[in-house]
Amino acid sequence: MKIALIGPFPPYRGGISMFNFSLAKELKKHHDIYKISFSLQYPKYFFPGKSQKSSFQDNDIIEIINSINPFSWRKTANYINKISPDVIIFQYWMPFFAPAFTLIAKKTKRACNSKIIVNCNNIVPHEPKKIDSILTRNFFKHCDSFIVMSDTVEKDLLKINSQLIYKKTPHPIYDLFGKSLSKDEARKVLKIGDEKLILNFGLVRNYKGLDILIKSAKILKKQLNKFKIMVVGECYENQSKYIQMAKDNNVEDVIDFNFEFIPNENVKYFFCASDLVVLPYKSATQSGIIPIAYHFNKPVVASNVGGLPENIENNKTGIICEPNPESIANGILDYFDSDLFSYKENIEKYKKQYTWETFAKKIMELV
Repeated sequence: MKIALIGPFPPYRGGISMFNFSLAKELKKHHDIYKISFSLQYPKYFFPGKSQKSSFQDNDIIEIINSINPFSWRKTANYINKISPDVIIFQYWMPFFAPAFTLIAKKTKRACNSKIIVNCNNIVPHEPKKIDSILTRNFFKHCDSFIVMSDTVEKDLLKINSQLIYKKTPHPIYDLFGKSLSKDEARKVLKIGDEKLILNFGLVRNYKGLDILIKSAKILKKQLNKFKIMVVGECYENQSKYIQMAKDNNVEDVIDFNFEFIPNENVKYFFCASDLVVLPYKSATQSGIIPIAYHFNKPVVASNVGGLPENIENNKTGIICEPNPESIANGILDYFDSDLFSYKENIEKYKKQYTWETFAKKIMELV
């Protein structure tokens, strides 16, 4: 079967790019895969980070879609029509891309009648606008079926149209960040001591609740001995406000800020060095950080928002909390007071359910 995957691929950074890379790797075992990516993903004025690309490079990619150039959308559709794939899979996460995807879907549907599947990472963006639902509806009406990975996204999909055909399956476990190494080895590389290490990893944006974690550190200082919170990820906001917040709460001595993008080959050091991953989100659909944590057998303390609790077995693979400093602090304290080894055993069992092979089978069921 010929399958065209549409969306960002490495060297573009971010979770959607990593998802596409991993999905293509799995589907390639049994199908002919065509990877269709962006020549321009975000205009510079629209992108808050330092760079859209990393050193990690995928192979056999066609970088053709310019998000703001309709001529490139037609060119993309013509390219796909020449391939005449049996299936086209779009990665969808932001209505900004809906106009491009709509034209591509409309023209390919008319010319080669491919089955069009949309993998819905997000349907409603974290900072929604009134026009978003119109753009999304217009794109979805040209598509045949959908995949969602959480109850939250499922509900958003059904609000668009309750008659849509879809499958729900959890976000698979990432396996592209390398094998685990011992905690001592990882800490030696990062020059970290033997303190309890709490990791907050990923892009820093308001909805991810770093302010909640900083305020929880003030509570932890009174009850938890010898710990450090490591904040790792590029900041899409004014990072000085978080540094000042740590000073105002007198916790700058227990928080290390590393506001830098971490290349794939270095991700393992941060997860393997840590004892616990904490996601104090204020809102969410699902998170790609949880699958990374599970890949390295690390438990997760996360807020009870969106699809996050669906991926955590409470008190087994992690701890579910409310999105406030007191609850997050109590979740961290509960973890360090528990049988730590049992979490690792539970995660080993849990993650076997969420493979890329299982995800690919769901796609084939839709086809």
